[in-house]
Amino acid sequence: MRYISTRGGAAPQRFTGILLEGLAPDGGLYVPEAFPKAELSSWRSLSYPALAFQVLSKFIDDIPELESLVKRAYSARTFGGEEVTPLKTLEPGLHLLALANGPTLAFKDIALQLLGELFEHVLSKQGQALNILGATSGDTGSAAEYAMRGKSGIRVFMLSPHKRMTAFQSAQMYALQDPNIHNLAVRGVFDDCQDMVKAVNADATFKAQHRIGAVNSINWARVAAQVVYYFKGYFAATKDNRESVAFAVPSGNFGNIYAGYVARQMGLPIRKLILASNENDVLDEFFRTGKYRVKRKVQHTTSPSMDISKASNFERYVFDLVGRDPARVKDLWRRLEAEGEFDLSHSPYWSRVAQSGFVSGKSTHSDRISTIRFAFEKYGVMIDPHTADGVKVALGYREPGVPLVCLETALPVKFAATLREALGREPERPAEWRHLEQLAQRFTLIEPDADAVKRYIASH
Repeated sequence: MRYISTRGGAAPQRFTGILLEGLAPDGGLYVPEAFPKAELSSWRSLSYPALAFQVLSKFIDDIPELESLVKRAYSARTFGGEEVTPLKTLEPGLHLLALANGPTLAFKDIALQLLGELFEHVLSKQGQALNILGATSGDTGSAAEYAMRGKSGIRVFMLSPHKRMTAFQSAQMYALQDPNIHNLAVRGVFDDCQDMVKAVNADATFKAQHRIGAVNSINWARVAAQVVYYFKGYFAATKDNRESVAFAVPSGNFGNIYAGYVARQMGLPIRKLILASNENDVLDEFFRTGKYRVKRKVQHTTSPSMDISKASNFERYVFDLVGRDPARVKDLWRRLEAEGEFDLSHSPYWSRVAQSGFVSGKSTHSDRISTIRFAFEKYGVMIDPHTADGVKVALGYREPGVPLVCLETALPVKFAATLREALGREPERPAEWRHLEQLAQRFTLIEPDADAVKRYIASH
């Protein structure tokens, strides 16, 4: 398996050549030269670690120790049980795929626990160290930090928008005292954090000098790891491989649902990929109208992990949409930088959107509140605000005879204020997190300035 850049300016590489890189040298994102094919009949009965190994070995064929690394990442101890991502059936044909059983109670743990194992293994083999630079809107940061804390040869520098996450999300990150973990709170929004990461990565000299790596969903290993649970969810929701399913995914940065698209390209019978946006509905606008238009101001919402107007992984999807033409991708992104938008509705590529399985919708604060109440009153299940966005949009696309699987992306305890508003009660809190917000917190407040990030990295 070799990987190429969406912008065509990087030499094809094997997986270990792109694992530590994040962005390609030309500013594009790495994608496989071709999508491998699934082996549904032999995969259906596998345990999660065994399934993960089979899927991931299609993308990672240059790490002989992959099977043992996968087993270590997906242990029952880490994820609270052998299933890792159990399916919860709400009623016949309607399910939640539980992705938030990891150390930080969010779906990001599934990819980042594996990434931690891969990073440490490859760095040890190479005798090198790595400085990970990332941006988070809420959950990626804590998942990355818990996966990388104490790892040999790894430091983490995580940017987060100051006072724009929940108290639980902030405390999960800022309460860590490990010396290899550095939290930088940015006076701005998530898009500012993401732009700073891209600006630092664009400085090839600095990046090479300080060995800068990435854990954001621009890292292909994260996408590959997330592909696995679409297969797991499909097998749990169906009786045989002749059935098709629909997956509903709350989406801000397009990484989670893009993994579903990859699974579909591999041959998984996905009838629909239902994308749910919050008030920052850039992606919903594209899938409805063909216009991709970055919002000038990101709204602060009660599903904060989706408060994003520049979806990093969207470039990977557009690369396929335009026939894998890197010149066309570069032109579209030049236009996006200059004008803040591009429009494909009148292009020959627009018809391919429906063919790729995507549909979309928008959910607002009032929708979240009513959906959380609906799920609790009808099914006795508490869901977090992001999952509620997914469920709300999903129900509008439900089809008879087609199992509908909604991805549960976090546990409600991370968003207690919204749960209190919806249900008038506290969400359940695991014992180990009971006094989280009272712990001492450690972070550095900075302006939205890439040079400030460089100075901090250089001095630490």
